[in-house]
Amino acid sequence: MTATELGRALRRWRDRIPPQAAGLAAGGHRRAAGLRREELALLAGISVDYITRLEQGRAANPSGQVVEALARALRLSGDERAYLYGLAELVPPGPEVVPQYITPSVQRLLDRLVDTPVAVSDAAMTLLLANPMYAALMGDVSGLRGFERNGVWRNFLDRPTRVRHSPEERRAFLAGLVAELRATAVRYPADHQLRRMIAELRARSGNFAELWDAGVVGRLDASHKTVEHPQVGLVTLDCDLLRVEENDLHILVYSAEPGTEAAEKLRLISVLGTQNLAGRN
Repeated sequence: MTATELGRALRRWRDRIPPQAAGLAAGGHRRAAGLRREELALLAGISVDYITRLEQGRAANPSGQVVEALARALRLSGDERAYLYGLAELVPPGPEVVPQYITPSVQRLLDRLVDTPVAVSDAAMTLLLANPMYAALMGDVSGLRGFERNGVWRNFLDRPTRVRHSPEERRAFLAGLVAELRATAVRYPADHQLRRMIAELRARSGNFAELWDAGVVGRLDASHKTVEHPQVGLVTLDCDLLRVEENDLHILVYSAEPGTEAAEKLRLISVLGTQNLAGRN
């Protein structure tokens, strides 16, 4: 397969996705109904220049991470995803690697939750997808790269977050992260990327190393989260962690009981997020 065929496939798939289906505003003059290159770049976390070079046949052999990100952003079916891997002269990840594939059925579910902050992570808690409402609540995550997209990495290395915990909640939350990650590492012992991340965390975070060596096991619990929004202030929301067992995905959903102050703040965050999105276009 040639890079030209890869480029044609990417362009064909890009042209068939209306921006509204990907949670993007459709304003402004558009020559085509599909995604612009810069919109695909935003969704996939890849530079516009690299996507341009792929489509024009000036770049070949993208990495597996790039291919997986493009497959998610382009909403490819299982067969289309396998075809894209073949065009890139790669073999799709096998069962020994933490799955990062979001099926069309899960994607359709997410599309219906436009007014709800939702994020999808893999079993190692690496962020795969966040909808605009999640970005409005938690901040823009589109610029995160590599291990920075992993929730365990961000929390143990003290990366900025809008979530506020009491000291007791923080200790329980960090222990839950380690317990969840340990269970994932047992299920995927041959995942080299996961093993490398764990090794780096042990080297860079004494707290992580202590919890990891203590052998904590279990599952991460989610019930409530208090978020400090820069414009709305503190808002405490219900936080549900849904698990897609077949693909080993985590879907994190934030909501508020109707008629409450939290629900009104969430509605305001939605309006502010929409305004900010419009301001970027």
